[in-house]
Amino acid sequence: MKFSLNAAVVCLVTLPIAWAFPLDSLDLLKRVADLSLDTQNDLSNGTPCKPITVIFARGTLSEGNVGLSTGPPFFQEISKLTGIDNLAVQGVTYSASVPGFLGGGDLAGSETMAKLVDKALTECPNTKVVMSGYSQGGQLVRNAARKLSAASQAKVSSVVIFGDPNYGMAVGQIAASKVKIFCHTGDNICEGGLLIFPPHQNYKDDAPAAAKFVVGLAGL
Repeated sequence: MKFSLNAAVVCLVTLPIAWAFPLDSLDLLKRVADLSLDTQNDLSNGTPCKPITVIFARGTLSEGNVGLSTGPPFFQEISKLTGIDNLAVQGVTYSASVPGFLGGGDLAGSETMAKLVDKALTECPNTKVVMSGYSQGGQLVRNAARKLSAASQAKVSSVVIFGDPNYGMAVGQIAASKVKIFCHTGDNICEGGLLIFPPHQNYKDDAPAAAKFVVGLAGL
């Protein structure tokens, strides 16, 4: 018993982010750890509906279906504000290839993202759907939004894009007040370029502001 208690304490104090709610079960501990992973499949795995559902598209050549550098810190910050059990995350599985980026965003991935948004809206009518992406994932967000019906676009709670290759462009017919774009000074991708400089690689720093935006619009 003493060993188990000490191990649990070590686990808690070494977590990178402190959540403002009691972690009183192994299930919650596992969920906190899961949000740091590069693959998230709450929607496709049949996880019960949550107040917020994030559909996230990773950047070119990123790991899993949400990557590691931007998506997970964003999800963790949302969970800090809402509670760990009030968030569902679904990554967009697509090739995330360089040709896809050069072509304006992978077409199959864009279609997949649109279908995931509609799936969330249909299966969880009370959830607040967030469309989000990093780099090429931002291209997918715009492409997917244009594939949605006007009714579905109106139901999207918010949109967040990090390192946006199409900075300044509308996101389908989704109201500008629901859209937040994060582009750093010196990010060549946001300037319409092809070069990856350090400003394009540290969007985890914007995770708290992005989460606050999402939770605010969700009314939670």
